[in-house]
Amino acid sequence: MKNSRRSFISKSIVASAGLGMVSSVAFGSEYQEAMDKNPKLSAPSDLKITDVKCGYIKRGSSLFVKIYTNQGIYGCGEGVDAVNGTYHLVQMFGRRLRGQSPFNVHKIFEDIRRGGHFGGAQSGMYVAVLSAIETALWDLSGKALDLPVYQLLGGKFRDKVRVYCDTALYRVQFPSPDDFATAAKDAISNWGFNALKFDLDYASDPDKYDRYNWTASPGEIIRMYDQLAAVREAVGPKIDLCVDMHGRYDHVTAQTIAKKVEDLNLTWLEEPIPAENFDAFKTLAEETSTPISAGENVYLGHGFKQLLDNGVDIIMPDLQKCGGLGEGQRIANLANLYYVPFSPHMVASFLGAMACAHVCVTVPNFHLMEWQSYFHTDPMFKEIVTYDEGDWVKDSFVTVSNKPGIGVDINEEAMRKYAPEGVPFFE
Repeated sequence: MKNSRRSFISKSIVASAGLGMVSSVAFGSEYQEAMDKNPKLSAPSDLKITDVKCGYIKRGSSLFVKIYTNQGIYGCGEGVDAVNGTYHLVQMFGRRLRGQSPFNVHKIFEDIRRGGHFGGAQSGMYVAVLSAIETALWDLSGKALDLPVYQLLGGKFRDKVRVYCDTALYRVQFPSPDDFATAAKDAISNWGFNALKFDLDYASDPDKYDRYNWTASPGEIIRMYDQLAAVREAVGPKIDLCVDMHGRYDHVTAQTIAKKVEDLNLTWLEEPIPAENFDAFKTLAEETSTPISAGENVYLGHGFKQLLDNGVDIIMPDLQKCGGLGEGQRIANLANLYYVPFSPHMVASFLGAMACAHVCVTVPNFHLMEWQSYFHTDPMFKEIVTYDEGDWVKDSFVTVSNKPGIGVDINEEAMRKYAPEGVPFFE
């Protein structure tokens, strides 16, 4: 890696001289030293992609992509959710990448997207896998240029990214209001968070009409309010309280619960209805003072324009499946034209979390980023990555890495024991 980097810099300096750049005689040795440390040219033409490999964990729902080059430099990216069974899709994209310069990130993204116009490139698995590929290209480019990804994206507005903790109380079959309050206090006292998220959709609720009826019963509405009221009472008025309903209710239920919880001052009510019908969000957002958020299952800027045109209050794209880091930044900048906050959804590993953080620092309208409690409770997530810059999160903030690329590497050997059987692993 170091030898490749030294060769990379040497060729850049030689190329600079060939183009007639002013020598160090004119500007002194300080200028030459600065040029040595930060080459002003793009990569030499012989830096090429040689291979693309991938591995999966979490029963195949989390994809890791690794892009290799002829200079020993590689880049890593991650895709989530819509990635099960996509090994051959990764291979197909990989064949298109071989021989190309990794620095043309936007061109490669657009070539693959346009090339799949009739193959599903509008959403779903195609875009989720493309998101992992695109992220790996940014990581690779940053390592080759000795720059962090946020610098490649135009620089940063802030050094740290504020996160909210998804308390994952959904693992309890049917939590009581006391369970909600305890989980909130534990997240604050144990890990220092000042923003929390809870889920309200519970299939095991005895007051539920049936599993197919999207209308919440009066008993369910009471249960939802009591759970959230217990949290607000336990943590006080200054903690951000985010609420997710996973798109599992109808419009009348969304109207009812959004109005009922107005006195609890929620940070947002997330997808009380599915995100597919963008028009439905318009009336919902107009009828309540509770902010309405959506977007974790919306793809590319095209989808978010429709959400924004219909009055959603907060957008939350998942950068590990909406199109990647460049597309995530474009979505955030689009939302900024509507004066809408950008609060990305994040259910990836720490590699994905840090990649997302690089985008969050580059846009003015960043609000909050999702953080998972499994980072603190499941040892797998510490094992599968390499990171040597201290605490992952402190006082509800993630500090963006200043290392070249994303700043987080993957540990293939540790990851191997969590890989699903029967699926090729980085082969």
